[in-house]
Amino acid sequence: MIAAIPQYITDHIGNKVSIILPIRDYERMIEELDELEDIRLYDEAKASIQEYLPADEVFSSIEAKRK
Repeated sequence: MIAAIPQYITDHIGNKVSIILPIRDYERMIEELDELEDIRLYDEAKASIQEYLPADEVFSSIEAKRK
């Protein structure tokens, strides 16, 4: 978990419009988001119905298309 203490940039009426984080915290946050995306994609792939073909059949098909 990231325990960053952000600093905010506000507009002329005080609305928060941007945030400043230490680069270390930003990089850690990006790494964690990448890992979460990988997990989501893995779960999505595991849930889908997949067709498997024997490797020799796939290689034969590729070779036939090359000719």
